[in-house]
Amino acid sequence: MIELSAETLAAVRASLRNPTPAEAIGDRDIVSSEHVLDDGVAVTVLRPRHPRPDAPGLYSIHGGGMVLDDRFADLPRLVPLIEEFGFVCATVEYRLAPEHPHPVPLEDCYAGLVWFAETFGFARLIVGGGSAGGGLSAGVALLARDRGGPALAGQLLLCPMLDDRTSADLPDLVWTREANDFGWRSLLAGQTSPYAAPARMADLSGLPPAFVEVGGAELFRDEDVAYAQRLAQAGVPTELHVWAEAHHGFDRFAPESEVTRAALAARSSWLRRLLDGAGGRECLVGLEPD
Repeated sequence: MIELSAETLAAVRASLRNPTPAEAIGDRDIVSSEHVLDDGVAVTVLRPRHPRPDAPGLYSIHGGGMVLDDRFADLPRLVPLIEEFGFVCATVEYRLAPEHPHPVPLEDCYAGLVWFAETFGFARLIVGGGSAGGGLSAGVALLARDRGGPALAGQLLLCPMLDDRTSADLPDLVWTREANDFGWRSLLAGQTSPYAAPARMADLSGLPPAFVEVGGAELFRDEDVAYAQRLAQAGVPTELHVWAEAHHGFDRFAPESEVTRAALAARSSWLRRLLDGAGGRECLVGLEPD
C-alpha cells in the first residue's frame, strides 16, 4: 500500500528503482536509444535490432498517480511486446505534478507522441499505459482527435486513472483513496479539464479502438467500466476486461499469478487482432452476404 502525501512524496520517489534499458533488454536482440526533444522532453526508444519495414509503433506512458516514477517503469511490460509483435516502442519522461500541474504532463506526452509519429512514420501506432499512464494515454488520444494529430490505431488502457470525481470506495491494497485524491489534487491544482480527466469528456466519438483492463477489487473499477461503456456507446470498438478480485497493478506486483497470465494473453489477443486488422470479423466466418 502506498502512503502518499505532500510530506511523504519525496521519500516515496527516492525509494523507487526501475531497471535501465540495458537491464530490461538483457541478451535479447533489442536496441535502445535516447532522445531529447526541443522542449526538453526525454524519450527512450526500444526496437528490434533489425525491425521489419512495416513495424508497428507503441507509445508508452508510465504510471505513478501523476506524481511518481519515470519512463523506465514500464520497460518490463514493453520488452516482451517488442519480441512478440516487433513493435518499435517509445517511452516518455513527462514532468510530474505537483511541481508541474495540468496541462504540463499531458502536453509533454502529446509532444512525444507527435515526435515519435513524425520520426518513424508508422502505418499503425498505438498509445498505451497503466494507471496514470492509462489516463494520460486516453487524454493524448482525445488531443490527437481534437487537434488533428497523429492517427492512432488503438489505445491500450490498463487500469487507467480517468476520473477525479472517483466515488468508489473499494479497499484497494495498492492504490488507496487517499493516494488517489492526492494525485488528482496535485495534477489539477484547482482546475477541471476533460483532457486531464477523460471521464469528463462529453463526446467520446471518433476515438481509436480501445482495450480497457481493470481489477475487480481496485479503486478504478467503476470509472473504467463506465468509460468503456461510454466508448462503446459512442461507436468506438471497445474491449473491456474486469479481472475478479485483482488489485491495482496486479501484473506488476504478481507477475507469476494466474490472473496475470490470463490478462497478458487477453492483451496479446487484442493487439494481434488489432494489428491484423481483423477486428470482430472472426465471428462472421461462414456467413454469406444476402
